[in-house]
Amino acid sequence: MPRESVDSTKTPVTARGERTRAALVAAARTVFERDGFTDSRLTDITAEAGCATGSFYTYFDSKEEILDAVLAAAQEDMLHPGLPHVEAEFSDDPAAVIEASNRAYFEAYRRNAQLMLVREQVAGISPEFREIRRRRGQVFVERNARRIRELQERGLADPDLDPLGAAAALSGMVSRMAYSAFALGDDVDIDDLVFTATRLWVNGIGLRRPA
Repeated sequence: MPRESVDSTKTPVTARGERTRAALVAAARTVFERDGFTDSRLTDITAEAGCATGSFYTYFDSKEEILDAVLAAAQEDMLHPGLPHVEAEFSDDPAAVIEASNRAYFEAYRRNAQLMLVREQVAGISPEFREIRRRRGQVFVERNARRIRELQERGLADPDLDPLGAAAALSGMVSRMAYSAFALGDDVDIDDLVFTATRLWVNGIGLRRPA
């Protein structure tokens, strides 16, 4: 079972250790995406990383634990895609910010789509991973709730909405759209996804443009 926090004895203390751990995480992602979780083996991961099996246990206790590390890195990519969400001249337009944020999320999800299938596979058989998945999803919900609350405080969103409830509904909608399009393979153009998700977000929170 994945640890709730990183064991300090497993944290690399040298640059070489950091490189080895990163190589194992990258290799694990390749193997999990190729073979799925249940059919992958630790020896496949260490062979892909080009290191001895003993090196694996220097940093991880189990296959589940390294999957957790892989998923944590993917979540960081999806939560903070590394791209500016909106150009400066549109930063005061909430609808433009929502559109740009949706596009960044869909693009990041597309990069991680195969891994999301692995996540669903493991969450289906492991109560521990289901809880981890729930908590990680809550990070997106809470971030979006803060944005809705800010818009309400500016008088730009429906003041009667519960920000957390609205964020949960809208975030779940966008996540499902991404899963269907990129993980399950629905034939939907990303521009159409962005347009639909943005229109539903804007309407869903009763967004009004700034005066």
